[in-house]
Amino acid sequence: MAVSEIWLVRHGESEANVAAARAEADGADVIDAGHRDADVPLSPLGREQSRALGRELADRGVDDVPVRLWVSPYLRAQQTIDLALQAGGLDEPGRRVDERLRDRELGVLDLLTAQGVRNRYPDEEHRRQWLGKYYHRPSGGESWIDVMLRLRSLLHDVDRLDEPERLLVAAHDAVVMLTVAVCLDLDEPALMSFAADHTVANASLTRLRRDSPGAPWTLEEFSAVGHLDDDEVTEHSGRKDDTRVS
Repeated sequence: MAVSEIWLVRHGESEANVAAARAEADGADVIDAGHRDADVPLSPLGREQSRALGRELADRGVDDVPVRLWVSPYLRAQQTIDLALQAGGLDEPGRRVDERLRDRELGVLDLLTAQGVRNRYPDEEHRRQWLGKYYHRPSGGESWIDVMLRLRSLLHDVDRLDEPERLLVAAHDAVVMLTVAVCLDLDEPALMSFAADHTVANASLTRLRRDSPGAPWTLEEFSAVGHLDDDEVTEHSGRKDDTRVS
């Protein structure tokens, strides 16, 4: 039996998400995250979001069929799924930590607010405005199409799995958005139109489904947060150019 469903989870709110929001509100150039990106932990709210997500996964019967778990190597994604499994009373499926699920790399723009990018790298900001988010690759970083390339490689491996029917993925907002783009075969105009109207909330659930290997994927649900209370829903991008763009 091949994988027929992919359940994509974005990590709960992280300390860097909070620091980025604070820096933007304060008009600062630099985000004081306190950790390298791979080591950023969840915030207290992020931990609560992750527990709520776990109870939702249990209520939905995530393990009603054979399940495999693939997780980003970044700490916030690892913590999210660990807390979710514990809170939901779920047995851990076979886990694979895959570097292709890491967050988008921003190179020289890492830890800068939108104002910081304009002030410190005006030429880079001009390039981003000219090229657009889809193609713009910051020095030392990745464009959206770079992330999509590694996700295409990952999805090729998904097609080689012959045991689980459901793949549970714990990763990041860009990974969720761009996995949807690859699975639905969205080109630049279609993806940018979709991204303009959709954001990936912290601790949200997105589901893709197909009838058989090689069949087209359909988007069953995007960034579902019904398991969170209204005051728990957060849409931090944590990235100065991952906000809604034209």
